[in-house]
Amino acid sequence: MKRKLIAAIGAAGLVVSVAACGSDDGKDAGADGFKGQTLTLWAMDGSTPDGWTKDVKAAFEKKTGAKLKIEIQQWNGIQQKLTTALSEESPPDVFEIGNTQTPAYAQTGGLAELDDLKKSIGADWTESLNKASVFDGKQYAAPWFAANRVVVYNKKVFKEAGVTEIPKTRAELFKAFDRIEAETDAEPIYMPGQNWYFFDGLTIGTGADLVKKKGDKWVSNLADPKVGEAMEIYQKYASYSTAPKDKDEATPQQAEVFAKGKTGAFIGMGWEAATAIKANPEIEKHIGYFTIPGETADKPEGVFLGGSNLAVAAGSEQQELAKEFLKIALSDKFEGQLSKELGVIPNKESLQHNLKGQPAGEAAAAAVASGGTTPLIPEWAAVENPPNPIKTYMTAVLNGKSHAAAAKQVEGEFNKRLAQKQ
Repeated sequence: MKRKLIAAIGAAGLVVSVAACGSDDGKDAGADGFKGQTLTLWAMDGSTPDGWTKDVKAAFEKKTGAKLKIEIQQWNGIQQKLTTALSEESPPDVFEIGNTQTPAYAQTGGLAELDDLKKSIGADWTESLNKASVFDGKQYAAPWFAANRVVVYNKKVFKEAGVTEIPKTRAELFKAFDRIEAETDAEPIYMPGQNWYFFDGLTIGTGADLVKKKGDKWVSNLADPKVGEAMEIYQKYASYSTAPKDKDEATPQQAEVFAKGKTGAFIGMGWEAATAIKANPEIEKHIGYFTIPGETADKPEGVFLGGSNLAVAAGSEQQELAKEFLKIALSDKFEGQLSKELGVIPNKESLQHNLKGQPAGEAAAAAVASGGTTPLIPEWAAVENPPNPIKTYMTAVLNGKSHAAAAKQVEGEFNKRLAQKQ
């Protein structure tokens, strides 16, 4: 089998080498037609709960006659491990991949095209989630699930401040913060200066593009006034907080700060509540969640949609069997089951009812239609490598620099990263 090695920037700025060939003629397709074969799935730790795994495996093996081998992977170091695996003779047939990682791997030729799968089962995939699976107009993965940030709040603090209704607009939320500041000894919100993914959501809300094309190259668009509008909103949030201006939400862990009971709210993932509860079990009875409100009550704030896609290795010799697995795993039945078990957002709006009774999931799902991602270009990966120049920009603005001056300050580094060879 002839293979070629192609380099690309992966999600963590690594050099990616992948194999771009391999096919299956489909002659064994059909019920029980793959008997004796084994399909290998690489799934990330935490993505395949026990019930879902047992039921999907049983359904797959019953339908195809093949065996399903699931190999659990760790996020730490996965890009390099996957890069190596895709360049070898026997890559995993199907694998979970971060949604924003997909363009880099698609560009290399490492992912099989799935246009036929999209036509057969993906007509009603949520557009904002599916966007990350498309590169150069072709379907290279399938949206599996997503998650986004919500307002995690302390009900006790809000009640003490006299805030009895969930804010439905950004202005109402800031009024709630004003009341907390005036009526309690709590910090209204914990908002460090470099909560970058929350800021990315704000740029989505203002319609800002973080990059633009100049000739045949991508360059920084950070100086765009729409980015400045998003930063003004961020500054307003930060004005209610004493959090460090040069740290992100993990330094220290914002949920652990919240756990002390002297913070009204923070912007984070629903699962961060578990971190707070672990630090202080007493906080659990006071935790609530609501959708990040936007300018008007009918449209939530823009949010960054993090999540995972499922892809088929172009080098897999079991292309048709891999697609049979995807048809099962991505079916309404198993998407719904995954959503129920993990509390993640399914790939169709029509399946969001499976989040009923999960307040964090319900709050997150309400904003999906207003959500988006970081720029879906392979060159983006290097931008977020530490120290992320956008974080530097954010801190500069919060320390008093104008939007324009702060954008100019990091433009050279931003463009240098975008120009890294693929």
